[in-house]
Amino acid sequence: MNRKRLPWSVCLVCIFLFLTPARLFGAQGYFRVEQRAGVWWFVSPSGQLLISAGVDNVSYAGDLIHGTTVHPYFEHVQKLYPTEDAWARAEIERLRSWGLNNLGAWTSPFLWTYKTPYTVILDIAARSGANWLNGTPVDVYSPQFEAMARKIAEKECAPRAQDPYLLGYFSDNELRWGPDWRSEQNMLAIYLSMPSNAPGRQHAIAFLKRKYSGGIQQLNQAWGVHATSFGELPSDARNNAFQADNSEFLGMVARRYFEVCADAIHAADRNHLYLGAKFAGMPPDPVLRASHAADVVSVDVYNFDPRPIVEHIYSVTDRPILVAEFAFRAENSGLPNTRGAGPKVPDQEARARAYENYVTELGSLPAAVGYEWFEWCDEPKQGRFDGENSNYGLVNIDDQPYSQFVTQVKAANREAISVHRKLMNRGL
Repeated sequence: MNRKRLPWSVCLVCIFLFLTPARLFGAQGYFRVEQRAGVWWFVSPSGQLLISAGVDNVSYAGDLIHGTTVHPYFEHVQKLYPTEDAWARAEIERLRSWGLNNLGAWTSPFLWTYKTPYTVILDIAARSGANWLNGTPVDVYSPQFEAMARKIAEKECAPRAQDPYLLGYFSDNELRWGPDWRSEQNMLAIYLSMPSNAPGRQHAIAFLKRKYSGGIQQLNQAWGVHATSFGELPSDARNNAFQADNSEFLGMVARRYFEVCADAIHAADRNHLYLGAKFAGMPPDPVLRASHAADVVSVDVYNFDPRPIVEHIYSVTDRPILVAEFAFRAENSGLPNTRGAGPKVPDQEARARAYENYVTELGSLPAAVGYEWFEWCDEPKQGRFDGENSNYGLVNIDDQPYSQFVTQVKAANREAISVHRKLMNRGL
């Protein structure tokens, strides 16, 4: 039969996601999430059920070598393609051919105009004072935080409110919600350590006064400390009562963060999804409960098997889950792989098997609506801005694909969608 083929960009939008319970965001004619027969899906603007299969950081420049002005990926691709437009068209065609249907976080805004589904990371907390590298959080009670959230949303979200190719917004990346690789301090300790006039510190003290009925001796007895007043509280108590108070206060801080972000995003753009804050693995349950304010909960899961984390998050949030980063690094890639997250495997064949297992297992979960591979191109062997030097790429620094790997990526993406569809057919 001689049928006229639709442009691939139209097909791409049509094959992106599937359905879920009614939500305020996003609207008909834009990407949304729905649950059908107990299974969550993204839904395309035209109403097609889809799961996300994306890739992060698709960029013409690539990573900068730490401490230099050198972009090794850019130095190679500018020799291969006469213009950035020529590069963009070639790489988007590659993505399509490998079964990847959207552009993940940190993708060059230049590519957002190529009629390909994409996401935007807003960095609301980061642009309000949070520091990703050392884990310093933002003071969510500061008036400047809410003002900055609205300013960012008005600038970044409002102009895109009518774009049918926009999948949604991440508010931030891997904020620190408790002890992790960046610091052992919990949230209550951090807020008590803020300057005396900081709104966050004042909220922490007010919370403790309510909790202990204004009696410092009651707090001293509970925490096992000897504070003379609520204004002189230590921030390094370690007993169970202190940890319980932190858990309660952490929930308050997280609730404030997610409500401010959700309100700002949806005030500026009522058509598109709020995709959460890209958790770095499993956050504490009080944070998960607060993330219910998002339309989708996004989490970076650098394990061989994403299911335990995704299942737990869904049990707490009752929201569809997007794995916003995952990756595997091959030891035979020629890169050091000494800095960076994610399991290491012997070679590209093992890397391909790990990818296949991961996305198939994720697709078997009714709560999962997709995944974003980290990332498009390998990091420089000399290390990027934070020292990472790993084999994350679908392509290497020379823009050459890892052929064995990407061949399996294509097959695995097809299988993940099939597995997810079978859940619905079984009425799960």
